[in-house]
Amino acid sequence: MREITRIGMDTSKHIFQLHGVDTAEQPALRKRLGRRQMVEFFTKLPPTRIGIEACGAAHYWARMLGEFGHEVQLIAPQHVKPYVARNKNDARDAEGLCEAMSRPSMRFVPVKSDEQQAALMLTGVREQMVARRTQLSNMIRGYAAEVGITAAKGLDKIEPLLAQIAQDESMPALARDLFALQGREYAQLQTELKAIEARLRAWHRANADSRRLAQIPGIGPVGAAELIMKTPDPPVFASGRHFAAWIGLTPKDHSTAGKTRLGKITRAGDERLRSVLVAGATAVIKQAMLGRGHPSPWLVALLKRKPPKLAAVALANKNARIAWKLMATGESYDGTRMHATSATAA
Repeated sequence: MREITRIGMDTSKHIFQLHGVDTAEQPALRKRLGRRQMVEFFTKLPPTRIGIEACGAAHYWARMLGEFGHEVQLIAPQHVKPYVARNKNDARDAEGLCEAMSRPSMRFVPVKSDEQQAALMLTGVREQMVARRTQLSNMIRGYAAEVGITAAKGLDKIEPLLAQIAQDESMPALARDLFALQGREYAQLQTELKAIEARLRAWHRANADSRRLAQIPGIGPVGAAELIMKTPDPPVFASGRHFAAWIGLTPKDHSTAGKTRLGKITRAGDERLRSVLVAGATAVIKQAMLGRGHPSPWLVALLKRKPPKLAAVALANKNARIAWKLMATGESYDGTRMHATSATAA
């Protein structure tokens, strides 16, 4: 077999398609292997570069193949797609991966450790529970409105609403039983969610980097923890703007013929991370509009000429850049310095 310089591997649950090239950039390997065969193949293969799409189980395979001495590079699917030829199939996908990883300008996804993935599970489970709680509370309110009972907004109004329904003897017995069932599910969900949030806060307190990020106005323990968990290698980004663009907080560029045309934010990257940053920025703006807190001169000037929602996205963008700087350099947040810089910019 000719010397293989790099291999593109298209993965699935049971089938793995390999495409390798030699030093002359000519195809030297085309194999379709099962799960066990793939592991045996790379155990015997001399160390080489392997490209995998950053999809399900990609980080697991990257860690395993790395233990065999190979250099594994994960590529985001949207960066592989332009290199996949027509008539898409597993072989073409593997060939496209092999071609994409050879590009000098290609950007790769840092491989996460099993501890980092476990931490990401914590935020994912919390997100799912919050969504389920919202769904269940809306369902309870909707059914209650159908029988003529309404309640004020807020999660703290759900339990009094259920208590009121339980005491209403004019309601059909079947409806009261179903409301009681939903009430038990809601109470159990609240208990489990509090336990998950306690573990997330404990993780945040135990991580020095997460504690430093939480000093930024608009970034709380949840946002700081997610930034650390989802950015294992901050220096991989050339600047804070690249980091904000990765999250999807920078405007789309439609410029042509020397005319600059910037549109809405791209909404690329991690939706959950972006929403947490925007929600934190919205909270800061709400306090500033009520005359509370100590908003920066930059934010005060921005609110005078832009609507609050647009200002929230701009502040989230700025917070993302500050967070990248702190993660990349190990510095701590200096509020006085930021206010002085903001005053100059304003």
